[in-house]
Amino acid sequence: MVFAAEDLEAGTRKPKFQTEPTLPIYLKFTDVTYKVIIKGMTSTEEKDILYGISGSVDPGEVLALMGPSGSGKTTLLNLIGGRLNQTTVGGSFTFNDQPYSKFLKSRIGFVTQDDVSVSSPYMQLLQDIAEGGKTVVTTIHQPSSCSPLIAMNPAEFLLDLANGNINDVSVPSELEDKVQIGNSKAETTNGKPSPAVVHEYLVEAYETRVADKEKKKLMVPIPLDEEVKSKVSSRKRQWGASWWEQYTILFCRGIKERRHDYFSWLRITQVLSTAIILGLLWWKSDSRSPKDLQDQAGLLFFIAVFWGFFPVFTAIFTFPQERAMLSKERAADMYRLSAYFLARTTSDLPLDLILPVLFLLVVYFMAGLRLSVARFFLTMLTVFLSIVAAQGLGLAIGATLMDLKRATTLASVTVMTFMLAGGYFVKKVPVFVSWIRYMSFNYHTYKLLLKVQYEHMTPAINGIRIDSGLTEVSALVAMVFGYRLLAYISLRRMNLGA
Repeated sequence: MVFAAEDLEAGTRKPKFQTEPTLPIYLKFTDVTYKVIIKGMTSTEEKDILYGISGSVDPGEVLALMGPSGSGKTTLLNLIGGRLNQTTVGGSFTFNDQPYSKFLKSRIGFVTQDDVSVSSPYMQLLQDIAEGGKTVVTTIHQPSSCSPLIAMNPAEFLLDLANGNINDVSVPSELEDKVQIGNSKAETTNGKPSPAVVHEYLVEAYETRVADKEKKKLMVPIPLDEEVKSKVSSRKRQWGASWWEQYTILFCRGIKERRHDYFSWLRITQVLSTAIILGLLWWKSDSRSPKDLQDQAGLLFFIAVFWGFFPVFTAIFTFPQERAMLSKERAADMYRLSAYFLARTTSDLPLDLILPVLFLLVVYFMAGLRLSVARFFLTMLTVFLSIVAAQGLGLAIGATLMDLKRATTLASVTVMTFMLAGGYFVKKVPVFVSWIRYMSFNYHTYKLLLKVQYEHMTPAINGIRIDSGLTEVSALVAMVFGYRLLAYISLRRMNLGA
């Protein structure tokens, strides 16, 4: 099934839309009512949005919902697609004579009214989809054209009558008869019926000419056997692809979406210019000199801070910015949340390796750090662990708050605290706040960089013992998975698209 709530307009014929074989769905809705509760300062009242709506649409058909603005077209479409709270809904919706179930989420394509299509004209595309055996329900939001006193589109004529816009249209003879009978209240100043009389006429015409026919149509059994009917009532979700296929597709999509941001000239210039400035400030420093050794420790601390700061504030925007898209795609059961989350949090990893490598190459050669293949590889691995851990923190903050202003504020305070507790500015931290440094990825990254650079050279530097670094690696790995687990739990609790 396809539900489309978008502006439609005619256009030239394009190649037909190719559709895969689909489960035929016969949709019926009977005596549908929907109310909203309006809460005031002292009282509440119920307002009818839909009242007594019935209809049906079969595979291969396009049902267009028309009506004045605010008449409930989109509300009805959302109810059919299972997108609204059902507590205040009356009547029934059946799909192949079965009630709505979660199985249908993956069988329904829901297009919002702010969506666009560039493949073929916002009506021809829907017709092609229907001809492929699918059931299509759409709303028409385009404004009506001017109403001349000549033959015109019947749908627009009915809309004008329903809106009370009868100044420039030919009034049906039955309405003219009502005016001529002498009912002065039924006339307006120009001799036309009042909107109230037009509305009464339309309701009466529907009840006497259309309602019985439609209700009889709803009672006709659909031409499907019981096995096919029962498929739509399955309580088990059916996915269109395996978990691995979902992950692979989302992973490739993530790389395509973000590769331009990662390798923009602005970003490259920012990283390389920072590396060059560092190289000039620490130009050819000598680690064999105690004074230069202390200076190099400051350089390594800056590297730890630099590659912990930017990943946090980049990752914060991930889930708040993608919330609308995620809710839409999850509502249609396009993929599992776990597949999306893992793909989204790992598609950045290949891109995160390139710029740090360039950065470290420049710094190593200009600043005179001890260079060897093993030492450079371990430094790169340390920086990479720091980036991934920092990203995890940003993802967790963004997913938990889902508000960019609050998330940015919290991240600023957190990153500043981690930097101050990173082991360079304050050597003796009071006992009651000393635990903060163990949560700081800056602290563990800084210690690892010192140990990689000065192994077998000095037993300690700045009060930090030069050992194997296994504790720091374990702490960073725990942060990589711990922060991401927190982000995933936060997304899961939000029930996005459920």
